[in-house]
Amino acid sequence: MKYFTIKELTATSSGLPNTPNAEQIKNLENLVNKILDPARVALGFPIMIGSGFRSPAVNVAAGGVLTSQHTKGEAADCKCKDNKRLFDYIRKTDFDQLIWEFGDDMQPQWVHVSLKRTGVNRREVLRAEKVNGKTVYRRI
Repeated sequence: MKYFTIKELTATSSGLPNTPNAEQIKNLENLVNKILDPARVALGFPIMIGSGFRSPAVNVAAGGVLTSQHTKGEAADCKCKDNKRLFDYIRKTDFDQLIWEFGDDMQPQWVHVSLKRTGVNRREVLRAEKVNGKTVYRRI
């Protein structure tokens, strides 16, 4: 983990406890070492973490689903000066889930990426959009 810290991957503005256990920390380190640090090197500019690990309480406060990979330390929501380039870079790697989060056809508002440390990664690519006030995920 060269460009990211556990502290920034667990930061929350909710004031709720958000401390990962040893297994969750291993998952975060895997995500950083295999996707986020290499993306930072390849792109040549910083990547900010909007949301990484979420305790169950933080996940509920964030509106996350009960099965969110954020609660396992397997996911991060990322932003940088060119989210499309970040998305395109990650799409060429091994990942479990990659989501173009909102935005428009030129740039996602942010990029969600997850990676399983054990088991099979699905390489599922989705786009999140608002339809009639509800979030809809479509395969792309």
